[in-house]
Amino acid sequence: MNELSGVKSVVIDLGTEEIIITNPQVIVISGPGQQKIYQIVGTESKVPKEGVSEVKESITKVEFSEDDIKFVMEQGGVDRVTAIQALKEAGGDIAKALLIIEERKLGRS
Repeated sequence: MNELSGVKSVVIDLGTEEIIITNPQVIVISGPGQQKIYQIVGTESKVPKEGVSEVKESITKVEFSEDDIKFVMEQGGVDRVTAIQALKEAGGDIAKALLIIEERKLGRS
């Protein structure tokens, strides 16, 4: 059993949508022969295929501190991708990002 280090995201292709797991902890367990079992723990986002490239870009070009992202996720009750998108729209202003999230929840976007 080994942990893969440096993994930024894991993508599971479901055909019409993808599951993107950010900041994953990936454990590899070797099975009989060439078989391997991957155990993945992280933050999940389901994305329709047409929005995948935008989400992948936002994952690889994170401009905000991990603490800011986690704070917005926790306080806004949203996933990582939504928190990053709100922070981008708010120019990094945490309070404004939370307002953006709240307005979307209330249907005022």
